[in-house]
Amino acid sequence: MTVKTAVAATPFGDAVQVQGETVTVRDEQALSGAGMDALVREAVFGSDAAKERARWLIWEIGQAVGVRPASIHDLYLARGKGVTKGFTVPAINVRGASYDTARAIFRTAVRMKAGAFLLEIARSEIAYTDQRPAEYVAVMLAAAMREGFRGPVFIQGDHFQVNAKKFAADPAAEVNSVKQLAAEAVTAGFYNIDVDTSTLVDIHLKTLDEQQRLNYETAADIASYVRSLEPKNVSISIGAEIGEVGTNNSTVAELRAFMDGYMRTMKARGHEKLAPLSKISVQTGTSHGGIVLPDGSIAEVKLDLEALEALSKVARDAYGMAGAVQHGASTLPENAFNHFPRIETAEIHLATNFQNILYDHLPADLKAKIYAWLDVNAKDERKPTDSPDQFYYKTRKKALGPFKKDLWALPEHTKAALAQAYDRTFGFLFDQLKVGNTADIVAKTVKPPRQHHRAPSGAIAEDDPDAGE
Repeated sequence: MTVKTAVAATPFGDAVQVQGETVTVRDEQALSGAGMDALVREAVFGSDAAKERARWLIWEIGQAVGVRPASIHDLYLARGKGVTKGFTVPAINVRGASYDTARAIFRTAVRMKAGAFLLEIARSEIAYTDQRPAEYVAVMLAAAMREGFRGPVFIQGDHFQVNAKKFAADPAAEVNSVKQLAAEAVTAGFYNIDVDTSTLVDIHLKTLDEQQRLNYETAADIASYVRSLEPKNVSISIGAEIGEVGTNNSTVAELRAFMDGYMRTMKARGHEKLAPLSKISVQTGTSHGGIVLPDGSIAEVKLDLEALEALSKVARDAYGMAGAVQHGASTLPENAFNHFPRIETAEIHLATNFQNILYDHLPADLKAKIYAWLDVNAKDERKPTDSPDQFYYKTRKKALGPFKKDLWALPEHTKAALAQAYDRTFGFLFDQLKVGNTADIVAKTVKPPRQHHRAPSGAIAEDDPDAGE
């Protein structure tokens, strides 16, 4: 008598079958329904065992239908060679109500045939939004499939940053903490990592090389470690940063000092044959979240587009990268975004404005509850000169984790209004950044391999001793 492995139940009925560790999708349409909603909720809020099984199942379904975590590295190197140009990749920090937010992004991508966009979360955001990498990947993949998106999904670790004070106290321990996070992220499916050691730049030293030395040496150390984590046939897209966002504007001379020092360091360590950096983050006048005024409005930003254009050109022409990356861009005025593809900016990072949209649509009672929580739990961050609007604007991101369940359970009419607002915003940004119709160039340059994960214990149905002979 032969023993057949039992078929495990899924939220999709017969449309998705799990037999042993093999997942078969018989009807892809079923992925765009309530079954996916139920599965992703298990992946976020279920018991530990239920989370593991749901996350594994989402991953394997994605592998089956071609919704796979991918590296944007090859697209960016093609950009550096001039093979493709004319668009700026938006890197979108998905913080709160993550499933609904990501669904709007993928809904926009499907409508506009966009493929060149990143979904990201920073080291600090992972903590205060309560979204570890494995959860984040599951939610992004589930949102993609829910909206019928097919193609590579670029998930990025944003600002995997070395804390300057902790580094000064114990350099090895602080660098190791970033490496540990990178290992967790890559294992989960983050194949794009922004290494941020720009906090170590000391502009008071005499030469640019001296100012950038700790930055490029530490970046080379972390980048080499990230390369050691790469799955088979994956070249992780790694970016570095030469100027901390919100400080002095970057110059071409600083970029050259960093890159020349970085390449010398990699060569000295015998790592010159490792895949190169794909992009470089710079500072040209923005700040994370913008500068909030006492009345709650955002101060006007003086963005140095000429410097950004020059930095991108040198990054491409001299070092083969896609170009420069602009952080802190989401609160710029609407008439600023069309300039980025015009001057061939490789990538811009967008975060706070989507959080603002979320808060603008929250029910009044929930917002009041959150602000009362901030009064107690973020009181140490309140400056004597802060108006209430300034204090809440600067600190309300810290409530996204503690109120995660509330944000996932918003009333349906609130979710509908929020979806409309997000659809308008993402549609506008994708249009201004010229990433519509980039699905084809992504398909030509990015070929994510199929990768199977081992099923967690208890995820596989028990063998059926009575099945067959």
